[in-house]
Amino acid sequence: MKLLFSALCKYLLGVVLVGVLLFLPAGTLDYPYGWLFMGLLFVPMLLLGAVLFVKAPTLLEKRLSGGERERTQRGVVALSGAVFLSGFTLSALDFRFGWSEVPLPAVILASVLFLIGYCLYGEVMRENAYLSRTVEVQAEQKIIDTGLYGTVRHPMYLATLLMFLPMPIILGSLYGLIPFLLYPIIIAVRIINEERVLTEGLVGYSEYKTRVKYRLIPFIW
Repeated sequence: MKLLFSALCKYLLGVVLVGVLLFLPAGTLDYPYGWLFMGLLFVPMLLLGAVLFVKAPTLLEKRLSGGERERTQRGVVALSGAVFLSGFTLSALDFRFGWSEVPLPAVILASVLFLIGYCLYGEVMRENAYLSRTVEVQAEQKIIDTGLYGTVRHPMYLATLLMFLPMPIILGSLYGLIPFLLYPIIIAVRIINEERVLTEGLVGYSEYKTRVKYRLIPFIW
């Protein structure tokens, strides 16, 4: 019950926070792309949370915990928060003042990419029971090198790229995309630091890096 209460509180807090970040700068609740984004984000999140609560409560608890120990990772989290704050606010202001216009097919395509990223996110959690929100080496942690982890070393971050970069387009804004263009750089910094931690603390990770060459995007990096 404690886990359920914590999960529901954080879920509702997320709904309220994102709603405030979108509809307050927009100056109205009549923001169709804002509601579209809220649906795309929070309906799958509720379903995924319910599955984790039933099938993998320990993993759900890890995903709800926070607090980075690494100095670099604390900086990454802070910068990521700034990207979301500015990106959502700019997108809502763009809608309010009509600075840019995104064609409907682009919004649909962005929505599809977002859902593909969500599906990838769910598959990564199915494959990796050690998945945590913080960069750390857990007790008895083992290398996962099958499935998506046999293609790239950080499929979770690939999923977040597919989810986060289309967000401003879903919200109907080109200006909101500007802060989000920093996100791949932030993720690259996080990955490099995370791999240092894993190489130093997780047995077999150095060998895993030689077997799976690409960190994030196959044949590119």
